[in-house]
Amino acid sequence: MSTIHLHETTTATPEQFVAGLTDFGPGRSKLFPNSADGDLKVHDQGPNWADVTEGSRGVWERLRYDWSDPNRVVLTTTDSNTWGGASGHTYTLTPRPDGKTDVDLVTVRDGKNLKGRLLGAVIGTVGKGNLEKAFKTSVKAIETRTDGQSAAGPS
Repeated sequence: MSTIHLHETTTATPEQFVAGLTDFGPGRSKLFPNSADGDLKVHDQGPNWADVTEGSRGVWERLRYDWSDPNRVVLTTTDSNTWGGASGHTYTLTPRPDGKTDVDLVTVRDGKNLKGRLLGAVIGTVGKGNLEKAFKTSVKAIETRTDGQSAAGPS
């Protein structure tokens, strides 16, 4: 099992970051490179939760998103072709006095089969850089989306 801790600071507010993280519409792959639009399926959704299958390149997982806490979003893996056990992601959003937001991400990868165990070992070592790159891309994409919305004003 691999546990990866990542951190970024963004100009997006916690509310704006959660809005980007929980936007399951077309173009999600522009915000989250590891979530191919063709592999995205929203099974059910409520005001502060969603049941979603997403993935890319032959790895998929069904996740229960919970954003009932405005400063924490928990994604629990409920099914996957690769991940099981304690797998999932937790985003903790901490507003800063300068108006920015600290985003801490903890990703747990618990392989449920040989493919998952091998991927988990790679992600926990040499593959961590790929996760860091994807995370930075997502944070910047949410910032850009947020800046564009601010410049355009409310719709």
